Amino acid sequence: MNSHSASLLVIFGATGDLAQRMLLPSLHGLHRDGLLPESLKILGCARSELDAAGFRQQVGEAIARFTPAAERDEASIRGLLERIDYQSADAGDSASMTLLGARIEALRSGDLLYHLSTAPRFYGPICAALDRVGLTDAGTRVMLEKPIGHDFASSCAINEGVAAVFDESRIYRVDHYLGKEGVQNLLALRFGNALFEPLWNARHIEQVQITVAETVGVEGRAGYYDESGAMRDMVQNHLLQLLCLTAMEPPSQFDPSAVRNEKIKVLRSLRPIQGGDIATHSVAGQYGAGAVAGVAVPGYVEELGKASRTETFVGLRAHIDNWRWSGVPFYLRTGKRMPRRCTEIYLQFRSVPHSIFAQGGAQTMPNALVIHLQPEEHISLHLMNKTPGLDRAGLKLSQVALDLDLNDAFGRERRRTAYERLYVDAIEGNGTLFVRRDEVETAWHWVDDILAGWRESASGPKTYPAGTWGPSNAVTLTERHGHSWRE
Repeated sequence: MNSHSASLLVIFGATGDLAQRMLLPSLHGLHRDGLLPESLKILGCARSELDAAGFRQQVGEAIARFTPAAERDEASIRGLLERIDYQSADAGDSASMTLLGARIEALRSGDLLYHLSTAPRFYGPICAALDRVGLTDAGTRVMLEKPIGHDFASSCAINEGVAAVFDESRIYRVDHYLGKEGVQNLLALRFGNALFEPLWNARHIEQVQITVAETVGVEGRAGYYDESGAMRDMVQNHLLQLLCLTAMEPPSQFDPSAVRNEKIKVLRSLRPIQGGDIATHSVAGQYGAGAVAGVAVPGYVEELGKASRTETFVGLRAHIDNWRWSGVPFYLRTGKRMPRRCTEIYLQFRSVPHSIFAQGGAQTMPNALVIHLQPEEHISLHLMNKTPGLDRAGLKLSQVALDLDLNDAFGRERRRTAYERLYVDAIEGNGTLFVRRDEVETAWHWVDDILAGWRESASGPKTYPAGTWGPSNAVTLTERHGHSWRE
């Protein structure tokens, strides 16, 4: 543990859905494996009128519900609960914030980490209220959940509110995709091997596809989702972060400012999609009734209970106008109610310049590298191979995959959840895997152009049956350029 490890973690919104599903189970995993500083205390904070015993009971129930039985350990759950306290507070009520301030002062013995797991509109008011009670000194830092804003303007306003209290080096914006093992492995693959980096450019790569597909619908989040849609919920943060890590130049070293400096260059090189390009480079879809895994499911409008122009699918053809990637299309897509759940990055290399096997009728297919992030993390390199046989009518070729299955290779290593890694980094004061303000705002700027183009179009999102890969014009998006989605 370093000397700047936090002595107290204060979670605002500690009774909320994210805390129950992700945050508290992740803290249990870290406590069980001895990865939290021994002296660290955890203070849950929300508007709910609970006492400490009532909150501890909630924590126990959340861990029981969201942690696999094999990973639960009664002694470590008890140990975690001994670290935990609770204080009811409301940023708009100065008396309750004064009480919270006194509680924090009593519990802290060094650096202090706030995690704001609330609606983003409360970030500024919470930070201002903490400042008024004198709890934003140099030894404090703050974690913020996405989405930071609804568009460029609201993002700037929220960031300004937080920046009035905390300087940028103490603000840790969470994109939980950056905490995933496979996402960091993308950096190791690119920058730890001599094999790939010389080929990682427009001379050798024909196209890149980044897919985040979900089989689920909006579940209980229809109200939130109808306000945001797939573009704000997934593209502005997760997909653009994956694009940055795939496309960025090698940073000089693996530290927060070097990595983020290269990511922001990618975002600033994204060609705007506006005007006539809206129709040819972007697709919005909304799922109708259909079937996923053989089960009939209702359409988005039926689930929502009213008419809506909110997109549940986005397909984009993006271009990065720089030396490395000029002319290479980056196809991005994300959607709900897709045929299977997957998050993957697919890089298709250019074809061989001349096939010596064509006279015998053998077809070569381009090499491809596929980085699978969900549901399983593995990497496969697709290569041409001779099909076994005597080949009297000419040599035949087949594409085979060299697979690096990370579960096989590292079967004994426990897979860390994204929030376990992000919590350890934030507690220890390491910002590498968090998002800087200029990244958030530049991404919003690019996304806002597309959303504005959609608003001006009379048509609204195209319907696609649940259980399919999106509307038919998503296919056209790639095929008019001689490409096709990997399915």
